[in-house]
Amino acid sequence: MKLIGIGDNTIDDYEHLRTLFPGGNALNVAVYAAKLGCEAAYQGVFGSDAAAEHMQKTLAEMNVDISRCCSADGPSGKASLTIEDGERVFTGSNGGGVRTGVSMEFIFDDTDYLQQFSIVHTSTYSYMDDQLARLKPLVPLISYDFSDDFEAEHALSLCQYIDIGFFSCSEMTEDAAKDLLQNAVNRGSRLAIATRGAQDAILFDGQSWYRQAPQPVKPIDTLGAGDGFITGFLVAYVTDPAAPIEAALEKAAAYAAEICLVQGAFGHGLRY
Repeated sequence: MKLIGIGDNTIDDYEHLRTLFPGGNALNVAVYAAKLGCEAAYQGVFGSDAAAEHMQKTLAEMNVDISRCCSADGPSGKASLTIEDGERVFTGSNGGGVRTGVSMEFIFDDTDYLQQFSIVHTSTYSYMDDQLARLKPLVPLISYDFSDDFEAEHALSLCQYIDIGFFSCSEMTEDAAKDLLQNAVNRGSRLAIATRGAQDAILFDGQSWYRQAPQPVKPIDTLGAGDGFITGFLVAYVTDPAAPIEAALEKAAAYAAEICLVQGAFGHGLRY
């Protein structure tokens, strides 16, 4: 299986440790896919600072193809955070850094490259919404993480281009989350999945509802757990499409728990 994450990269600044960790949803999913044995690539915009250099070096070390990325003069996207009882707490950001000013249209410079991949994963922070319609006919599956930062009608308008949509719904009631998932499928998604923090994740495929409890673990750091859930699910679902959805959900929960035992999204911190 070949997976590409397209979109956001972020340097996570652990101020209490004076350490910078590579991150960002699209980048994390690419890294996790590589760690799970897939051929993985990342395509995005890097800044021109030491953080960008560290991210690119780390991705190369982890066998994630970054040959189709571009760079621009300016700062990397940065999120500042700390850890309280194993839970990550964001304290600020620079709003995405240099990548907010560079159109993602450059991904279409080599459509033959894109067509190699079994699945493309992107996110609400990837500035890819305007490219989804053009991307849709090029690849078998598009996965999209809406996180918890979405306006419902806009999110639902994108579902015609998205095969698998992930929503973070820990602040929603179960009924509200299920209504969102049903609407997402009705608007075009094949699968819609709501993660709900410490509560069961819920999946709807247009006919049946599925649930998956989180695996209990005492976290060192919950940063990246949601991205781990996404990657664990995608890899299991695409690698063995004949397997029951419950098996993919179980692997998703297991990998999310594993990520909670790692500092940063996947380690590789840079002290400052």
